[in-house]
Amino acid sequence: MGLMTPSFVKLAAGALALGVLVAPVANAQKMYRFQDANGVWVYTDRQPGVEQRYEEQQVERRFEQPEIRLYQRSMTNGVALVAQNTFFGPVQLAFRINAIDNVAESTPRRGVEVLPPRSQTELIVVGKAVDYVTLRFDTEFEFLPGEPGIEHRPTQPYRLPYSLASTVRVSQTFPETTTHTDPASQHAVDFVMDVGTDVFAAREGIVIEVASDFFESGTSLAVDGPRANIVRVLHDDGTMALYVHLNWNTIRVVPGQRVRRGEYLADSGNTGFSTGPHLHFVVQRNSGGALVSVPIEFAGPTGGPVTLASGQSYTAY
Repeated sequence: MGLMTPSFVKLAAGALALGVLVAPVANAQKMYRFQDANGVWVYTDRQPGVEQRYEEQQVERRFEQPEIRLYQRSMTNGVALVAQNTFFGPVQLAFRINAIDNVAESTPRRGVEVLPPRSQTELIVVGKAVDYVTLRFDTEFEFLPGEPGIEHRPTQPYRLPYSLASTVRVSQTFPETTTHTDPASQHAVDFVMDVGTDVFAAREGIVIEVASDFFESGTSLAVDGPRANIVRVLHDDGTMALYVHLNWNTIRVVPGQRVRRGEYLADSGNTGFSTGPHLHFVVQRNSGGALVSVPIEFAGPTGGPVTLASGQSYTAY
């Protein structure tokens, strides 16, 4: 359902770097300008009403998609492998060394590291068995967002992710798991929303992943699952909220941006693995090698916690 899939890559000894540098992504947005009743110019990304005279222009927001890069650094006794994490959140990385020629027996063949946000970490030194003989090996790695061992500790119930005072029906949530069959989505909530419905942050955090270039949907999980527009937000307790199936070209946040509870993120849509317009919302944690969803409660009329049920409608407060 739009989850970031682990990255599997091989690196041969002698290569300068693993991972092609990704060019900054151009995210074209419309900007509107109009004068209010006092003659003051107002700038907004929301189209004014038909009664308001306004000017329209295209604005490009550019950002670099975060990734994990693996570099080699030559040493007198071998090669050091260095991982660079360009995400704005921690990432768990597992790696494996496949020896080809002249790898020292003392070199560990596998390992797991947690890479801090925006950091470089030396993973391992691949030593030579014989100093004057060429060293050859492959490296494979996979990674997941988040840090293992954290606990879900929200300070208050989540805000329903749509406009205040509006009411939306829940089509699926735990314990119903018709399409939420894996641990990563078991506790997800599907909100029935027309394409173009405003989506707001349910909890404060830092945006660590955005996908915004998809515009189609389908019913093949393998094919359509990775083609959902999403926003992933890292919370202060280390859990991550995932907003899935967002409408093409509507996402207004970028990686590294801190968003407030109730801040506008994007429009709902029907992209990726989906049979109809809706918002798939889930909170996940890294369980130590896999992403798992966690139970969540939302704020009710008095601010107290409410557990949602399939087939029921709820008003945002």
